[in-house]
Amino acid sequence: MPAEGWERALQHSDIAIPVLRRVRAERPLVHNITNFVVMNVTANALLAVGASPAMVHAPEEAKHFAALSRSLVINIGTLDDTFVDGMFRAAKAARRQAIPWVLDPVGVGATRYRRKTVAKLLKREPAVIRANASEIIAMSGAAAKASGVDAGDSSESALAAAEALHKATGAVVAVTGATDYVVSGEGVVSLTGGHALSQAVTGTGCITTALVGACLAVAPPRDAAIAALALMKAAAEAAAEGAAGPGSFAVALIDRLAALSGAA
Repeated sequence: MPAEGWERALQHSDIAIPVLRRVRAERPLVHNITNFVVMNVTANALLAVGASPAMVHAPEEAKHFAALSRSLVINIGTLDDTFVDGMFRAAKAARRQAIPWVLDPVGVGATRYRRKTVAKLLKREPAVIRANASEIIAMSGAAAKASGVDAGDSSESALAAAEALHKATGAVVAVTGATDYVVSGEGVVSLTGGHALSQAVTGTGCITTALVGACLAVAPPRDAAIAALALMKAAAEAAAEGAAGPGSFAVALIDRLAALSGAA
């Protein structure tokens, strides 16, 4: 996909294009407390769309760094007590300073530790919750068809749980899968497309959450979620065009995110 054609590749472009252009123009600092597996790739994805990433999780500075940032991303993929302490402190500081933040409840249904952590984080009022279908269903208390952190449920099957979660928390809920859904007080928005190779690469869901964080720094929660999901769908579709397999797709995904931002 040529860089000059990126506008035509985006769904909901009336929202996605202005949000992306604001990210590029303002280069917001996005504070990430995320998992060890994806720190590098999510930082690169944020750079590709024009944001400024920081990967800071130490409890001693997490709350101070959150207060310096335009948005906060919390991803519970690789939990330990130090990370959790940093998450709580950062989320509390973000709430106090009216800094919007996004929660990615990775594998929330897998263990009691994850469920307790997410329950406490929800009290810090995330602006957006981005998760796969099984994670959303697990957060509702129902049985999900997950295998560890991987979803076994369709995004359509999680819509009722997503709507209930939105009503309970006030957060915009973004459910990602073959079709993505954004649930808010203004109803449900769907996004199709993307590519199946996204499921063969570690961290594509985490990248999507990080992109929500970048967009959340410059736009209201609903618009941020729609824009981020649209960017990811378009980039994945374009990356798959010339990819020989998962490895080349992973590299191309960052390149296509940069092209979508007009940087390539």
